[in-house]
Order: sequence, then structure tokens, then C-alpha cells
Amino acid sequence: MSDPVCPLCGRPIPDGVPQSLHHLIPKLKGGKGGPTVLLHDICHREIHATLTEAELAREYSTPEALKTHPRLAKFIVWVQKRPPGFRSRVPGRRRKR
Repeated sequence: MSDPVCPLCGRPIPDGVPQSLHHLIPKLKGGKGGPTVLLHDICHREIHATLTEAELAREYSTPEALKTHPRLAKFIVWVQKRPPGFRSRVPGRRRKR
């Protein structure tokens, strides 16, 4: 069986690579029990370092929409050059609550 593929960066997510489930609609905004996608942990952390829960619920509730955000698009280009198991500290919070 092949490895799942991260819907944000398009890289495979092999066993043992840090991964997490992302709620497409944040739980705080009514997404509890809603659709989730499996992401690399680094991709998931970048999403939450970039966007507020309100922005995620309002405008970025699909992987396709997430890819259109300028900072995330730049991150995707950067991370696609890295191996699937690449780990890095995501820079401190840049978003306002």
C-alpha cells in the first residue's frame, strides 16, 4: 500500500513521519466532527501560524483554498524541495488573534 499524500504540499507521508489531522472547519467554529485531512505536521503548523480560526472557517476551508494564500503558497514551494520526513521549527506566531 502506498503512503498517504499531504493535500497541502503533495509530498508522501511515510510511516514514522510527524503527521496530524487538520479540521477543515476549525472545531471552535463548528467543525467538530466535520471533515479532516491528514497533513505533515510541519504543513499543519504552518497553516495555524498563518491563519486565524475565523479565516480558516470563512475563506480557507479546503486544501485548494489554503494553497491560494500567499504565505502558504510560498511555504509550499519551499517545503516541496525537502524530503517527506523533513522537520523544522515553524517561525513564531505572525498572525493576530
